[in-house]
Amino acid sequence: MKSLTALRTVNTLMLVALTALTLACGYSSKSTPPVAGTVPAIAQLSPNSATAGGATFMLTVNGSNFGTKAVVNWNGAAQAATAYVSGGQLTVSIPAAMIAASGSASITVTNPATPGTGLYGSGGTLAETSAPMTFTIN
Repeated sequence: MKSLTALRTVNTLMLVALTALTLACGYSSKSTPPVAGTVPAIAQLSPNSATAGGATFMLTVNGSNFGTKAVVNWNGAAQAATAYVSGGQLTVSIPAAMIAASGSASITVTNPATPGTGLYGSGGTLAETSAPMTFTIN
C-alpha cells in the first residue's frame, strides 16, 4: 500500500509541475490583435473613362502602396482578374458588361489582411482600402 500511495503522490506532483511549467511558459490564449495594414492610394486611372456599350478593356490603376495581393474593386466588388505589376501599378480586365450603360463606377484598391504569425498566430494586419476614384462611362 505504501508504494501505491507514493506512486499517486509522485503522479500528482508531476501533474502539478507540468501544469505550472505550461502556464509559466506562456501557453495560453494570449494573442495580440492585428494592426493597421498599409493603406493603398490611387493617383490615376488609365483610361479614366469608357464609352457605354464598348468592348472589354484593360484598366491600369497607378498609385502607391499596392501589396502583391492587392485587388481592384469596381463599385465595391473585388475583381479577381487583378494583376500586380508593381507597388505603384495594377491592371485588371474590365468586361464589356460592366460598361454596358452610361454612368460612373467607384474604383478602389484593397490590400488584403495578412494572417498572424508566431507560435500563437497573433498579430497580422487588417485589410485596408484606398479612397475611391471615379471612372466615367459616357
